[in-house]
Order: sequence, then C-alpha cells, then structure tokens
Amino acid sequence: MSRTRAVASEGPASPPAVAVATQVFRTPPMRVDNTSDHSQIPDDHPTSTTKGTAMSTLPYRTLIHYKRWATNGLNAVVAGNLERMPEDERVLVRRLLDHIQVVDEIFRHNLEGRPHGYGAPRSVELPSFDVLAREARSTADWYADYVDALTPEEVNETIAFSFANGEPVRMTRGEMLLHVAMHAGGHRGQVALLLQKNGIQPFPDRITDFLDAEDARSQRQVPAEVMP
Repeated sequence: MSRTRAVASEGPASPPAVAVATQVFRTPPMRVDNTSDHSQIPDDHPTSTTKGTAMSTLPYRTLIHYKRWATNGLNAVVAGNLERMPEDERVLVRRLLDHIQVVDEIFRHNLEGRPHGYGAPRSVELPSFDVLAREARSTADWYADYVDALTPEEVNETIAFSFANGEPVRMTRGEMLLHVAMHAGGHRGQVALLLQKNGIQPFPDRITDFLDAEDARSQRQVPAEVMP
C-alpha cells in the first residue's frame, strides 16, 4: 500500500485551533502521511437499503452504520462495568473514547466546511463517561444520516483542509469517512483489551455480527402477510 503525502501550503498555514475545510476539488486527491495527530442499532435507526442508491456508496454506508452499532454496543458494556475497573484504567477508557469522539467531530466539521475549534485531537477537559456516550450517539447518528444522503459524485470530491496541528491536506469525502471508521475501530480494540484485562466481556463487534444483527432486524420489520 503506497504511503501518501501532505500537500504544500498555499500561503500561511491555518492556525491549529481553526483546522477547517477550505475548498472542494474534483481532481484526484493528494494524500497524507497520517490523518491523526499523534450495541445494537436500535430499530428506530435502520440502515438505509434504498435500491436507487448507487453501489459505489454502499461500502461507506455499511462501515459508518457498522461503526455506530459497534460504538453504541461498546458504550453499553462500559456503562455497566466501568466502576469494576481500577481508577487509572477508568480514566484511560474515557481518554480513548474522548479521542475517538473529538476526531469524529473534527472530520464532521471538515465535511461540513466549518471550523471545529480543536487545537488537538482530545478535549481540554476530559468529559464524564455519560457525556461521552451521549455525544458519541449523537455524532454517530449524524454520520449515518450524512452517508445515507451521499451521492457517488460527492464521495469522490476532494476537500482541502488542515489538521489540528495546522498541516494542510486534501482527502476525498470517501477517504475521510474511511478514516473515521477505521480510526475508531483501532481505539475500540484498545478499550476492549482493558475490559478483558478486568474480566469483562467486550461487545462482540465483528462486522459479521453487525450483518447478522441487520438481517435479524430486517426480518422483524417484514410484515407478516409477506412472510413465506
């Protein structure tokens, strides 16, 4: 897999606290070295399966809906077991969840072309777990709605923005969504290891489990008169 490079800055670099998408291109993107500065889906949040949606957007939709399912499932396990863990590891779990949430919000704002105000990929003050779980659910819902409405043309649009450290980059919307999904998965694994270390069973967040859950949910929603 080829490594990628940051684009050269055209003019002064953006201030670190104002890393914002500035321009949309339709040319192939120049890539970046590093895009990081260092439960079940409830039935009221179904995965969109509209037949008219182009297949080129399907992988992004699947990954983002999977991410929401896995995030909510992990947070449900943490909510019921956090107090069983040593104090230092409770803090570490919160730091990992906060880092996921901040990166999600940074990329959400870049997708929207708005300044996010973060000077680093973490909160200045570490939020409580309850706040983190609530904000993660809201952000995950936004991403699911966003990717459901994404067109094939938008997937390939290149956005110029700066990381929180001021480094200018270009990525397509699709690449940004892939980063959000893959970045969160790595850190969920770290939280899962901390849970296992304390004898707590993590949420089974394999993508095959997600697809099985989606199939089961779809079956529950099929009207009885059309069932074979």
